[in-house]
Amino acid sequence: MGFSISVEDGQGEATITLTGELDAAAAPQFKEAIEKVAEAKPQRLILLMGELEFMASAGLRVLIFARQKMGAGVSLYVIGSRGPVLNTLKMSGFHHSVYLQDVYTPE
Repeated sequence: MGFSISVEDGQGEATITLTGELDAAAAPQFKEAIEKVAEAKPQRLILLMGELEFMASAGLRVLIFARQKMGAGVSLYVIGSRGPVLNTLKMSGFHHSVYLQDVYTPE
């Protein structure tokens, strides 16, 4: 399976949907989307990851980049991650710096 990404900008928030396998080849595309979204200075970044089946360390690095690029004032939501992707988020400790939810509900 490949990788696809879609971005939606709304009022004060941006939503990025990730599907497939986020490996080293796909990570630059994800990073580019993060950079573009950051320019709009949203208050919330919502990452829909329910259809993401695999995430390599390169994908985790982009998530860390996103957390840093958005800054402390931006709430970052990781929604629907499961299986190996969820395990990676928890084993790395990244889940401590985001809102990890099954369904998006703003805090």
